[in-house]
Amino acid sequence: MTNKEVIKAFYQEFFNDHDVEAAKKYVREDYIQHNPGVGQGRQALMDAFAEKFVEHPDFCLKIKFMIEEDDMVAVYLKNVDPQGNTKCRVVDIYRLVDGKLAEHYDVLQPVD
Repeated sequence: MTNKEVIKAFYQEFFNDHDVEAAKKYVREDYIQHNPGVGQGRQALMDAFAEKFVEHPDFCLKIKFMIEEDDMVAVYLKNVDPQGNTKCRVVDIYRLVDGKLAEHYDVLQPVD
């Protein structure tokens, strides 16, 4: 899989299908997280989103486009409600190592 394909599959399985166990396929155990709302490591990511998916069962992310350079992939996406309305615009930036997510940065723009 290309790095973009890894990201696309991760978003579908983890974020949209709410399968937190999918992180074991796509995320390194020593995952570095630069979002202060989520702890370090793969397990912290899984724990944070397992809770989020219970609180927000309709949580969904729609990828609009991706840009890849070397081992980095930038993803522009929207968090949408069940009616397709944008709740938040997001740019996620990942560094991948050996086909797995190794590091994450993000920028969020909530929509009022």
